[in-house]
Amino acid sequence: MTLKKRRLEFEAAKKIYESATLVFHGVDGFDVYNISIPFMRDGKRYLFGRVERREEWARSWVRLFEETGRDEWTVVKDSMIYTLEDPYITEIGDELVMGGTHVQYERGKYSTFFGYFYRGTDLHDLYYFTTGPNKMKDIRLVPLPDGKIGVFSRPRGAEMRSKYGSESMIGFTVIDSLDELTADVIEKAPYIHGIFGEGEWGGVNQAYLLDSGKIGIIGHISYRDKDENGGELRVYLNMAFVFDPITRESSDLHLIGSRSCYPPGPAKMPYLVDCVFASGIVMRPDGKADLYSGIGDCQAGRITIDYPFAGHGRLV
Repeated sequence: MTLKKRRLEFEAAKKIYESATLVFHGVDGFDVYNISIPFMRDGKRYLFGRVERREEWARSWVRLFEETGRDEWTVVKDSMIYTLEDPYITEIGDELVMGGTHVQYERGKYSTFFGYFYRGTDLHDLYYFTTGPNKMKDIRLVPLPDGKIGVFSRPRGAEMRSKYGSESMIGFTVIDSLDELTADVIEKAPYIHGIFGEGEWGGVNQAYLLDSGKIGIIGHISYRDKDENGGELRVYLNMAFVFDPITRESSDLHLIGSRSCYPPGPAKMPYLVDCVFASGIVMRPDGKADLYSGIGDCQAGRITIDYPFAGHGRLV
């Protein structure tokens, strides 16, 4: 079944319990989108967000925001400003690891991009410590039960398309510590096959260790479509699946969110009107999950959904 058909089936049967657009204070004139998942530090709730003017592209900063109300976040004054896009976080031991995409320019023109990684125990003083492979986004880390660290890669391009049919693949490898995280290790991560179909692409947005020993993945899965005038649409959907790091098998890939699940709102470009870029989930006391996501490359939203890894274990 095509991804477009699966999407229609999902939307016909979906259960969305709450839906909200996040409000950001202290960054007037800028959009905040493609955020990290919210996380606790020193008794407060924070997230990192991509901050960018609506009319600009690849000229963004990552800022730290503190929760100041229900679905309301305020920029932390005098916090570090990172020249990055699309931040994400992983807590490994007592350290916080924050990654994002750094776009390079040459003589004023876009040149290439890399994943940059920062680490530290003090949220307000993270240190840049390593760089991912050239032109690779969506590199994600997950702590494993034996103290090792799982690393997900996401190569994308013409070579993938000609070899595998899909525009991107997801790779997975294991390292002993953050000191082993290098571009070479990420590049060589063996691929997980069977995730994306012909012409599809996607990646891991947040990975969670489950008490079964498996890894629960919140990610994005995408395809190209046309609008009613024949213009290009890049459709991004929220998805979940489960990965077994021992057998290297993935299972239970299913959609958990689409643009219509979130409140109506603008898009940065016409081809992004059907785009949601997952951040990840936060569990609720009622057993449901809050799924956070970027919307249309200019907003961030939250929807409440059923726990997406039911039957595979609970989050550790």
